[in-house]
Amino acid sequence: MVNTRDSATARTGRPRDGRIDASVPVAVLEILEESGYARLTLEAVAARAGTSKPALRRRWRSRQHLVVEALATTIGTSPTPDTGCTHCDLIAGITTLGQAFAAPSLRHTLSGLVADLADDPELAATFLDTFFHPRRASTAEALRRGIARGDIEPDADIDLLLDMLASTTYYRALFGHLPVTEGLAEDVVRVVLSGVGTEQWRARWATRDALGHA
Repeated sequence: MVNTRDSATARTGRPRDGRIDASVPVAVLEILEESGYARLTLEAVAARAGTSKPALRRRWRSRQHLVVEALATTIGTSPTPDTGCTHCDLIAGITTLGQAFAAPSLRHTLSGLVADLADDPELAATFLDTFFHPRRASTAEALRRGIARGDIEPDADIDLLLDMLASTTYYRALFGHLPVTEGLAEDVVRVVLSGVGTEQWRARWATRDALGHA
């Protein structure tokens, strides 16, 4: 049964302004690039996006929530395509992280945001639901497709593989001990799949190398 009260509220409530939804993530990233995570404020974002602080407050609870939204919008939450090529799909998905966190501003943002997650369970839940879990689900589907097409061993631990595929980029972004290089995603996928890839996958990768696409 339809709740008529809720339906009426939905019809009479103030509609979301698509211009704000589009401009705010851009404004957040620009300010992060210019001033850094610690100096990001709702006032600065509102001014840059051409809106008001109350308008931001109606959509996002804090400046940290703005950052989560910006990450989800710009880096993407479904990064791993279905091209019919298991290692190509995985490389494409992990590459989006590398491209994002190669920039110093986002590397510093990640470390500051992770620190804030530890003290704010609601923010942590928002980060996981908005950004982390959707990306993880996208890559999990690619791994399952790899199993279905015979490229990955059927008893492979999907959760462990997901952690291994993404952790190198996150680790380097957080600690900065080594750069997030352009070829990092392919190196990681090659190492991970060398442990769980089938002979069929090994033959495909060998063909790729022979054709000069490594």
